[in-house]
Amino acid sequence: MLDKIRVLLVDDDEDDFIIARDIMDDIPGRNYVLEWASSFDKAVDIIRERRHHVYLVDFRLGARDGLELIEKSVNEGVTAPFILLTGQSDRETDEKAMRVGAQDYLVKGTFNPFDLERSIRYSIEHAKSLEEIQKFNMELEQRVEERTRELAAANRELEHTNRTLKQAQLEIHKALQKEKELHELKSRFVTIASHEFRTPLSTVLSSASLITKYKSAEDDDKRLKHVGRIKSAVNNLTNILNDFLSISRMEEGKIYNVPTTFDLHTFNTEVVDEMQGFLKDGQRIDYQHLSEASAVTLDKQLLKNIILNLLSNGSKYSGEGKTIWFTTEVTEQSIRLVVHDEGIGIPDADKVHLFTPFFRAQNVTNIQGTGLGLNIVKKYVEIMGGTLDYQSELGKGTEFSITIPQTAQT
Repeated sequence: MLDKIRVLLVDDDEDDFIIARDIMDDIPGRNYVLEWASSFDKAVDIIRERRHHVYLVDFRLGARDGLELIEKSVNEGVTAPFILLTGQSDRETDEKAMRVGAQDYLVKGTFNPFDLERSIRYSIEHAKSLEEIQKFNMELEQRVEERTRELAAANRELEHTNRTLKQAQLEIHKALQKEKELHELKSRFVTIASHEFRTPLSTVLSSASLITKYKSAEDDDKRLKHVGRIKSAVNNLTNILNDFLSISRMEEGKIYNVPTTFDLHTFNTEVVDEMQGFLKDGQRIDYQHLSEASAVTLDKQLLKNIILNLLSNGSKYSGEGKTIWFTTEVTEQSIRLVVHDEGIGIPDADKVHLFTPFFRAQNVTNIQGTGLGLNIVKKYVEIMGGTLDYQSELGKGTEFSITIPQTAQT
């Protein structure tokens, strides 16, 4: 922790400043310096001086609001953490605060010196972690630029040689292109990882802080609600890490096709049952097996991952009360799986990039995701020797169709 922590309180009410100062004075063993900005415009000027380690920002600032101030400051490159002070606790305000760049939020009139110290300490530590990620990304860009310059210089030297070195020049060009693609991929990874990890981690932090406030039996429902939020956030983090691990293993060639014989209808029924707990309110999966034959020889784990990804996407990008249609059919030559949803669909301009790692369509920016799911599905289908097709219409839904030969590759 810093020896002397400079804190700026942005609040148009002097009484709130006095209360915050008294609470901060009661924090044991900490050396805090609290300063006050009484308006939106004053706060903008002070924040631009970059003199503070953390900012406490009131939600209401006259005709303006704290969310606008936080977003403006973050866009101007301020890296010190922001903590939003609100009049009441609600999930919508929490989510808005996290989206614009706040590290945490506190409910005015309810927090004590322990809550304030904990929020400041966690926010500063979180900001340091994000700064390390950004520093790593900048260093990576510098290394790629240096390598690019070296390869470009080598390419210029080769241009002075005779035609027998033409093939060598082509190889250098390929290396440059691959290096550029690797740089772009890693850059997207850092961006996606920092964003996707921040939201569930902030949820865990805020819920863990709030749970400590509920001590009576009457608060059981509130405790259970926040425990559920923490479980959901941890499950989301696990799915993100599994996606990253799958990509890594495929890049290293460590995913293998190991077929076994099983009953497809029974298998899919179990997978659909497993998905029930992840559906939105009123959603349902309508599964039908369209053929009498049901015995197949496929890699069960690869198939399960494919189906779970497609069903999960169907739920994620569809509204409450919608149906995800899932059908399978077995013939002598192949196995066919179709997943059709009633969701938001894919914009035509984005379809060419649909299976690119970390790519996310322009109409899903407010829906959580890494942009890896369909890339993983496509690669799993290819490992199994199958093909993947899709049709989508904006606002009406998407259909994915997978065909895998009966004689699976091994």
